[in-house]
Amino acid sequence: MLFIQILFTNPSLYIMWVSLVVLSVWLHEAAHIMAAYSQGDDTAYRSGYLFNPIKQMGIVSIMALILVGITWGAVPVNYMNMKKRYSPAIVALAGPITNFILFLAFCYAGTLVFEKTGGDLHSLLFQFFFIGGILNFVLFIFNLIPVPPLDGWTVLLTLVPKITRVNQELRNGIMFGIFALLFLSFSQLFIFGQYAVGLTMKFFSLMF
Repeated sequence: MLFIQILFTNPSLYIMWVSLVVLSVWLHEAAHIMAAYSQGDDTAYRSGYLFNPIKQMGIVSIMALILVGITWGAVPVNYMNMKKRYSPAIVALAGPITNFILFLAFCYAGTLVFEKTGGDLHSLLFQFFFIGGILNFVLFIFNLIPVPPLDGWTVLLTLVPKITRVNQELRNGIMFGIFALLFLSFSQLFIFGQYAVGLTMKFFSLMF
């Protein structure tokens, strides 16, 4: 079943998911842009990517989101403009860290709604924050995987530059293995995300 069919069976869920994905990807990429700017590269900032999620994602990515519910984003970064050795890692980590902050923010907001509605799990607002928490937890973990073109690969290259000297066939084999493992366990990542959101909300509930 194509994701777009949910629009006709559960429009609230469809709109929620699309909105949350666009918001999360936009802020993830915006974090990259601002981190790059702080490290000396204004390529994406100057090109108008900061406040334009459509430009960050591109038409193909947007169509993929509408039809199958998944998407991706990217912004141009010129590491040659950066003067510090660890600048690429700082820029790469900015995106996942933003997703982690969003994860905490959604969990906190969801806890507030849960408390205010007397524990109503069917509240659309609660579901919005709950799904947002899961999504951003998954994006946080996923983007830290050290496989190109994910952020984790840039971090690994920055911290261990000698990895570029590893035999190309060996590197390709390792990357293929990681991708295969990721593909087989991707649904499990969302289940893990649900547990993470539930535990974090329980922690926040202790504060009320």
